[in-house]
Amino acid sequence: MSYVNYTIIATCAMGIEAILAKEVRALGYECEVENGRVTFRGDARDVAQANMWLRTADRIRLEIGKFRAKTFDELFEGTLQLPWEQFISVDAAFPVSGKSVQSTLFSVPDCQGIVKKAIVERLKRKYRQVTWFEEQGAPVPIEIALRKDMAVLTIDSSGTGLHKRGYRLEQGEAPIKETLAAALVQLTNWFPDKPFVDLFCGSGTIAIEAALIGQNIAPGFNRSFACELWKMFPKSVWEEVRQEADDSADYGKELQIFGSDLDPKMIEIAKVNALEAGLYDAIQWKQMRASDFKTTGENGVIVCNPPWGERMGKREVESLYSELGETLKPYETWSVYVLTGDEQFEEHYGKKATKKRKLFNGFIRTDFYQYWGKRPKK
Repeated sequence: MSYVNYTIIATCAMGIEAILAKEVRALGYECEVENGRVTFRGDARDVAQANMWLRTADRIRLEIGKFRAKTFDELFEGTLQLPWEQFISVDAAFPVSGKSVQSTLFSVPDCQGIVKKAIVERLKRKYRQVTWFEEQGAPVPIEIALRKDMAVLTIDSSGTGLHKRGYRLEQGEAPIKETLAAALVQLTNWFPDKPFVDLFCGSGTIAIEAALIGQNIAPGFNRSFACELWKMFPKSVWEEVRQEADDSADYGKELQIFGSDLDPKMIEIAKVNALEAGLYDAIQWKQMRASDFKTTGENGVIVCNPPWGERMGKREVESLYSELGETLKPYETWSVYVLTGDEQFEEHYGKKATKKRKLFNGFIRTDFYQYWGKRPKK
């Protein structure tokens, strides 16, 4: 077991930092929140836990060091002083990516080259018999991020982005990331004993993320991570974390989750994805128009990402939103949450939202319109 403490950075989409911080604290860590990231301290086991359980994080990075760098010499020397041999084995691959914002060193390719050169020099000094690194082993992805002349060097423990849960074999034309879908669910007032509905389910992502939450299934349970192959991380760490995740899941919990879509092809895709996620029996799917929705249930939650923008014509979108508002008007105890980039949504829907939250779907700015249902009678 490794008890070395690291500065761990969980990155996320803009607008959901508070949700991610809540997840981090629920795992038992104190954290700091900044734009697009949440930072906390932990060892190898904590890195594994974060990768396994954080539903709204994009990646889990380890901060190796940070320092001010306004010249290439400062960048080289600062990088050279960091203990890279603790993270990079003699056979490891260590690609370097980069970004620069409001910094004197604005050429990202040049910064990447300087960092790579400094790391190689450091490793040569530590692995004295080695003059050339084949980089055929496990990858240790490195990033140099410059902001206002402050250089931050990190390694990526996740590998493939954490939104890649492993269950989405197929998708539609305008899918939302699994991490954003999980954030949408967590922004609602839904509890697993209440009905949950997505009337524009597409490939089923929102409903599947709700089911994962409802049965307390770790989002990373069915995938692998870059740091699993790192020699500095004992295999026993991952064995323990996976076993604990399996033990924590309530696979038999009955859920009232329903997904529908007008396109029969998307319903079939959603079913395949749910099967891959091990949730085939946890979600009901139906091909139908959203305007055909009817229920006798009470105090449920509707979360959806209906078509907007180029996915449909302007008049079609306006008509769709208007129909949705009329369809859901009788269900006063239900809470409705709609993600869209259409700034006139409230006007077409026919009702002003209780609350509106700005979110980003990739680089696309959207709003999450929230309509809270009447409280249930005691």
